[in-house]
Amino acid sequence: MIAPGAGTRVMVATRPVDFRKGADSLAALVAAEYGGKPFSGVIYVFRAKRADRVKLVWWDGTGLCLMAKKLEQGSFKWPGIRDGVMRLTAAQLGALLEGLDWRRVHGGRRPQAPQIAG
Repeated sequence: MIAPGAGTRVMVATRPVDFRKGADSLAALVAAEYGGKPFSGVIYVFRAKRADRVKLVWWDGTGLCLMAKKLEQGSFKWPGIRDGVMRLTAAQLGALLEGLDWRRVHGGRRPQAPQIAG
């Protein structure tokens, strides 16, 4: 999979959505239900009632993109169902899409300048 850059904003809708919706309908949902800006470059992640399906919608600068994935075995690890959205890092999104537990992915260490001995 082509992964998003480290600075990419990722927002996950925590409530399941109707998976018959396409890119335009999901973008409208982002604006109406979550107060987001679907054409801002933020990746919006949606889940189906069945935890084995995910859809992503984002604007790449030239058009609205839609990605869908269905796991053949197992299920995605989703946050608890509640109203609203929550933010993930690009690394957590990568783990989620691989079917891994994204909660175990943490930000990397900040680089530190070497210390002079003595």
